Amino acid sequence: MKIYLLSLCAGILVGVIYSLLNVRSPAPPLVALVGLLGILVGEQLIPVGKQLLAGTGLVVAWNEEKCAQHIFGALPGRDNKATQAAKTETNS
Repeated sequence: MKIYLLSLCAGILVGVIYSLLNVRSPAPPLVALVGLLGILVGEQLIPVGKQLLAGTGLVVAWNEEKCAQHIFGALPGRDNKATQAAKTETNS
């Protein structure tokens, strides 16, 4: 929760600075979202690239670095299956 509040505060600060400088937001919402996706993908390039240079296959490197979880967040159904499996193991 703390990271979301920090992110919100950073966004508000940037908005205030834009307002003080009388500048409009530099990107329409869709372009901004595509840019954020680019940031998420870019964060994964170095770790996956290191794995690839070490001789690991792309699929293994992608899964080992948990890129899909980082880029797409917790996809519906994934957490439920993991949680159910953990509960089953705990109850056994």
